[in-house]
Amino acid sequence: MVDIPKHVGIIMDGNGRWGKSRGLTRSQGHYAGVQAMEKAIDASIGLGVEALTLYAFSSENWARTKEEVNYLMRLPIRFFKSKLPEFMRRNVKITISGNMDELPKATRKTLQQSMDQTKNNTGLIVNFAFNYGGRGEIVQAVQHVIRDMQEKNIELDEETIEDYLYTGGLPALDLVIRTGGEQRLSNFLLWQAAHAELYFTDIYFPDFDEAEMQAAIYEFQERRAVYDFTEMYRKAK
Repeated sequence: MVDIPKHVGIIMDGNGRWGKSRGLTRSQGHYAGVQAMEKAIDASIGLGVEALTLYAFSSENWARTKEEVNYLMRLPIRFFKSKLPEFMRRNVKITISGNMDELPKATRKTLQQSMDQTKNNTGLIVNFAFNYGGRGEIVQAVQHVIRDMQEKNIELDEETIEDYLYTGGLPALDLVIRTGGEQRLSNFLLWQAAHAELYFTDIYFPDFDEAEMQAAIYEFQERRAVYDFTEMYRKAK
């Protein structure tokens, strides 16, 4: 039996379109997306996933309307205020991938407090990609490596760069799920996704539930089983 993926990333696309299709605002769509995000976390805990990275706010999302950006900046405050006690009870660890320095003070404070309070938890790692861009992450990692090469005896190789990425210390990325019908990575975990399976679905993220998560992981298992069989057959020859 193929193992459950250790690290799953989700591009949570389609919140605004989900709202519009129901005569609601984009902000109401984003709020529905938060509820779906909770289901993805619950499913990950139940299935035994070790790390879940959620693409919450791209570095390109600043180009959206001021009203929408302001709402997206307030969402983490509301979310963690209500969910943090449950995360503590369920042993969930919160980490952040992204440039927090550019965030509003209240948002940055909430994210930092959430990381601080859960840092000793040993269950599912929920890594929020917030103000995140894959290219910028790689550039920043290389810059930090070059800086430290002048002070420490380190080499510039793939393992070193991986250690300097926001996701340093997390399990290797096994599966990327994208909702909303688009079939591209949109600057999400570009380095980490080099050997990951990619799973695309047409449903908007607010409709993504435990059953959809299970379907994505089943597809992952099917692909890996075929790959393992092919490798076994090749070696046997």
